[in-house]
Amino acid sequence: MFDVAVIEDPAAAEVSLDPVRARLLAELAEPSSATMLAAKVGLARQKVNYHLRALERHGLVELVEERRKGNVTERLMRATAASYVISPAALAPVQPDPARSPDQLSARWLLAVAARLVREVGALITGAAKANKRLATYAIDANIRFASAADRAAFAQELTTAITRLVSKYHDEAAAEGRDHRVIVALHPSPSASPDTERRA
Repeated sequence: MFDVAVIEDPAAAEVSLDPVRARLLAELAEPSSATMLAAKVGLARQKVNYHLRALERHGLVELVEERRKGNVTERLMRATAASYVISPAALAPVQPDPARSPDQLSARWLLAVAARLVREVGALITGAAKANKRLATYAIDANIRFASAADRAAFAQELTTAITRLVSKYHDEAAAEGRDHRVIVALHPSPSASPDTERRA
């Protein structure tokens, strides 16, 4: 079982968004049978089996074990991941494109960049899993409290200067064996911030 799996197929995304199936996926963090699940979610076993088959068709659950009980074969299923992220690729015709309106100060542009990040890293994870290789990535996640909007602007300027300097230092266009990497740095208000705090900033 993966910690996180990226759903790129539109049909798989549709299946996962069904409330009953999403609940079953959560319950299947540990192997379970349709009979066991039926008691937990309050549905008939046949109905649970119907949903499990749909999830299995799209690779969201997998067979762990089959047990013979009298004339019945009990199938123990498990989710293929502990959690799932739906890639914007599942909505290919309308997925966000940062190139449409590149504005560093736009929250919607930041969202488009984040969507591209999910799409690209999701595709890389899928490819690495198929090749049985480890994917080398790096991320920083930090919180910062600014005393004023001026401090926030100064921080953004210093950060831009530092990142630009590092990119210029290490970027080697002529490296024959080199591999391109994308660097994304984002700054946004914490969702826990109150509206009053936002107005003061």
